[in-house]
Amino acid sequence: MARVQTAQGWLEGEELEQVGGGGSYFSFKGVPYAAPPVGKLRFKAPQPPLPWEGVRKATEHGPVCPQNDIFTNTLLPGSEDCLYLNVYTKNLKPKQPLAVMVFIHGGGYKSGSGNEEHYGPDFLVQHEVVLVTINYRLEALGFLCLDTEDVPGNAGLKDQVAALKWVNQNIANFGGDPNNVTIFGESAGGASTALHVLSPMSRGLFKRAIPMSGVPLCDWSRPYEPRRRAFVLGKDLGHHTTDANELLDFLQSVPVEKLVDVAPAVYGTELVINNIVKMFPFTPVVEKDFGKDHFLTEDPEKLLQEGKVNEVDVMIGYTNEESLVAIGHFEAMMKHFDKYAEMWVPRELLLKVTPDKMLQISDKIRQHYIGNEILGYNNIRGFLSFVTNSCFTYNINRYASQLPKVGNAKRYFYRFSCESERNIYGNQGKQFGITGAAHLDDLVYLFDPKHAKLPIDKTAKSYKLVNFVCTLFTNFAKYGNPTPTPVQGVSWPQYDRAAGLYADIGDALTVGARLDADVLEFWQAIYDDVNK
Repeated sequence: MARVQTAQGWLEGEELEQVGGGGSYFSFKGVPYAAPPVGKLRFKAPQPPLPWEGVRKATEHGPVCPQNDIFTNTLLPGSEDCLYLNVYTKNLKPKQPLAVMVFIHGGGYKSGSGNEEHYGPDFLVQHEVVLVTINYRLEALGFLCLDTEDVPGNAGLKDQVAALKWVNQNIANFGGDPNNVTIFGESAGGASTALHVLSPMSRGLFKRAIPMSGVPLCDWSRPYEPRRRAFVLGKDLGHHTTDANELLDFLQSVPVEKLVDVAPAVYGTELVINNIVKMFPFTPVVEKDFGKDHFLTEDPEKLLQEGKVNEVDVMIGYTNEESLVAIGHFEAMMKHFDKYAEMWVPRELLLKVTPDKMLQISDKIRQHYIGNEILGYNNIRGFLSFVTNSCFTYNINRYASQLPKVGNAKRYFYRFSCESERNIYGNQGKQFGITGAAHLDDLVYLFDPKHAKLPIDKTAKSYKLVNFVCTLFTNFAKYGNPTPTPVQGVSWPQYDRAAGLYADIGDALTVGARLDADVLEFWQAIYDDVNK
């Protein structure tokens, strides 16, 4: 057992053995970083954590936010009292404070947690960092927006800010350096990380950021009429009103399970396009400025273009076959794409054009990826490329190319293409003769997902890749440079829009220029055609 004092009271954690041997690490689970957001605090910004008497056991994860798991389609009851984090380290009293890495999980803002089921800490802590994983409020609980002072939106992102404040206040007692905090996240967690780079509320709480496979410009991360959507949710639950305060009272009174896996549609097409690669109803929003602390009051792309970003180092990228993760859903999805032309058009553009223009754009995109063929598994390669490029490649490149370099902040860009038996999501494509690193596959080289029970063979290629990937990511966290000394004889150059240099993280580290330039050219022409 190990005891650590925090500002709220004493914690008693435990010492655990790393998978595959290699020593032990200290684990502190289920640590509250904010007050329970229940009752009249539902949907509102988090409040400071409450102190406790005596010694609090920290050997079990805290409850997850109530949710329907998007991968297993399983209801996880969880609890609204879900604002907990986990701290892992090999050394509670190092000679020098260790760099801190705070992970923000993905799941479309409606699913997931920071728990070891998917994010076991064993690999990263071997590289002399303190790892923190967090839960935050999801779906309507975390992202309902009424455009009011009480519920302006982004409660889930403000939960993440509260977790970062807790880290800044307490992490030194776990051997971590509060002045060297890196936030990193994947998918919706990557988009959240990219938003923290822009948010005035997050300023000064971290030094570096790693957005993985997600930015706020992605279709699935964009809001549309969030206030109107809140009123539709009320109607769907049987309460018709035009008064925001009355709606809030009602939504705060309903059982929490009624707020799980909901899909209030603002316009009819949403009933068709609502799927895991295109749309989630509750996402980050641009808040009305009520003169108080706010997470985001301007459009993310406008902030990028105007240079209103925090002075932090950023390492950003995506996997080479993102959409392989969803291949099991493609049969049902392709039926919709074959039937409804608007499915091919990014939502950002769909809302700007006439039906005639939408059909022109749709035909152009479909022709580019599928040609004149009938859509089906016979041309799965083209459909995979469409989903990857439209949902991830174009918009992540767009964010990276517009992200200004402020002060001494560094920029690095990457593509992740490691392949081994650890690619538990990408390997689903082997039946179609397609391999690569899918959405989520990069994470299994940073974390040990306990649910997958992946074997650990320290002589295998996969384990060498684990060490290789963890080295790059923890180097960035420690030094702001993934290769402070060459890795495999390679120095990773900084990224800028002019040269477009990036690193490919595969079986080896290689350097290239202008990643996916053909993809960007095609999609930029589509966007320019609409925006001209």
